[in-house]
Amino acid sequence: MSTLSSPASDTIAPAPAHLVDSLPPEFPPELAGPRRSKRRNTSHLKAVPPSEEEREAIRQKCVAIAATLDKANPLTVDQMEVVVRKLLTDNSLPESYLGWVMVVLSSEFWRDQVAATDPSRRLFLLPHCLKHAEGCPADYDEYGLECKTCGACSIADFRAEAEKMGYKVLVAEGSPIVLKIIVSGHVDAIVGVACLNVLEKAIDKILLAGIPCMAVPLLSSDCRNTSVDEPWVMDMIRVQPAASTQQTSTYVHLLRAAANLFKPDELERLVPRLRGGQRLQPGQQAADIEPIAATELIAHDFLGKGGKYSRPFITLAVHDALTGAKGTLASGAEHLAALPDAVRRAAMSIEAFHKASLVHDDIEDADAFRYGEETVHRRFGVPTAINVGDYLIGLGYRLVAKETAVLGGAAVADILNCLSDAHLRLSEGQGAELLWRDARDKRLKPIDALKIYALKTSPAFEAALFSGCRLAGPAEAYAEPMKLFARNLGVAFQILNDLNDWDGDNHNKMSAGGDTLGGRPTVLWALALEGLNAAKQEELLSLVTNEQADPAHRLGRVRQLYNEAGAFEKASRLIEKHRERAEAIADEIQPEEFRRLLYYLIDSVLDNPPAAAQPVNVLQITPQKTS
Repeated sequence: MSTLSSPASDTIAPAPAHLVDSLPPEFPPELAGPRRSKRRNTSHLKAVPPSEEEREAIRQKCVAIAATLDKANPLTVDQMEVVVRKLLTDNSLPESYLGWVMVVLSSEFWRDQVAATDPSRRLFLLPHCLKHAEGCPADYDEYGLECKTCGACSIADFRAEAEKMGYKVLVAEGSPIVLKIIVSGHVDAIVGVACLNVLEKAIDKILLAGIPCMAVPLLSSDCRNTSVDEPWVMDMIRVQPAASTQQTSTYVHLLRAAANLFKPDELERLVPRLRGGQRLQPGQQAADIEPIAATELIAHDFLGKGGKYSRPFITLAVHDALTGAKGTLASGAEHLAALPDAVRRAAMSIEAFHKASLVHDDIEDADAFRYGEETVHRRFGVPTAINVGDYLIGLGYRLVAKETAVLGGAAVADILNCLSDAHLRLSEGQGAELLWRDARDKRLKPIDALKIYALKTSPAFEAALFSGCRLAGPAEAYAEPMKLFARNLGVAFQILNDLNDWDGDNHNKMSAGGDTLGGRPTVLWALALEGLNAAKQEELLSLVTNEQADPAHRLGRVRQLYNEAGAFEKASRLIEKHRERAEAIADEIQPEEFRRLLYYLIDSVLDNPPAAAQPVNVLQITPQKTS
């Protein structure tokens, strides 16, 4: 729902013409045509119908509409908005209900598939704000609220019913942990309760991936002593298995396949260690490892650590989209189990290059933590870490080069050429950043910051995309579109990271504004210098170079100057510009399965820009990186 659009009134805005034109007489089995998912303020579109009677009447209309929809593919936000706007217009309902009705319609869209999922394979997600704020005896553990089932609120009733049926239950905010649980393979569907704000931020990404999901919105977003339509929740929990239902395409199998590549046993099978030895143990130091096996052991261990494995996923998903998209079907897991190891290793090569860049990047930025642990150079020393990074680069090339007999010499040459070109450009971008960081003159133009981003961030996306294309067959027709798509996606992603840096992140333990104090060339810095007068430009420059001043004071004042220059707002507009350019490229891509994947990548990579201008307590955040 993050892409809803409307004027600031209850007059219902017309749906985009290209979507209206594709509507069949009743409701769309599939909405074709290009998308334009520009992000706008949606706060005025999250009203909840005040009476239970009205809410139930609207839900029944959503039930009827869902029965008419083709469920072969997940509804995009654009598609759902068209249907819901028609519902609101036909029933003279205010536009402010738009977000709430979209959640209800989405739940009905997925009802049959959630019902077809065994309860033992469902996750029930509850918000902690349903508890009574005063007197609640429950504590929080690493996963959320440890409910004491005291009967003081409805959480206990819902939880007891769900657990009786075999659900896995989590009392926490909708967060990245939910997607991790899905990718881990423990659950196949989600039912949940949340406010519209949380549904917008978290559930959208789950729905985009094609994960069966139902939700009941809270009746308010106060975050204390909230309420919900309890009969709706019980109905959702008790939804019964359906005899048969149309299966909706999903990226879950591909997400799991990418993550499974790096599980210890599969990693050992696909990338067998040649030097032997035991797996690296927690806390084990370099002095405790047999020297000949040490480099391979440390590199192997780091290759299997953390992260989202988004780059291997891209390669596998592109290959799948261009070879029939069988991995997105209900039987996708079985299909992907038979995937040639040559394709798996090619996907792994992209991760090997990425992990090498992280090892070297952590040294260059003097970062202390990665994936919740000490960085490689902090644990084993800088010389060893440099060598491990070099080893991972060599490993990345070997994973592709040794598959010549299976992939063919021409395909291997094309993929290696793309990987080497990406490696060179990434190094140029990182080199430009380092030289600027160490320069005395900290002035920077926005165009130069964007050039650094295009060199540093985009090549990895391009390599993952092109490799997937070339593994599927000849890729000449895709080479230039994928280069342009990756450039715009990568630049937008890096700008989004800039904004996230100013939010801070208690999960990742990133320092709020850390890029500024670290002297890294960001587009926010360049936009601020461009938008300030000469005196304030000098003040901004002095704040970064004066390392003796209090960091919290420096960051607070930098934030004020960024706001005065409109840097956060301008950066958000730049994200939208590059997002729209990426979408325009995707609009022209065939086949449809590949185009849909590119849309998914845009939506999942560029999800929910933060409210960067809000205050952050930098004293409570410890520097740590996990990307």
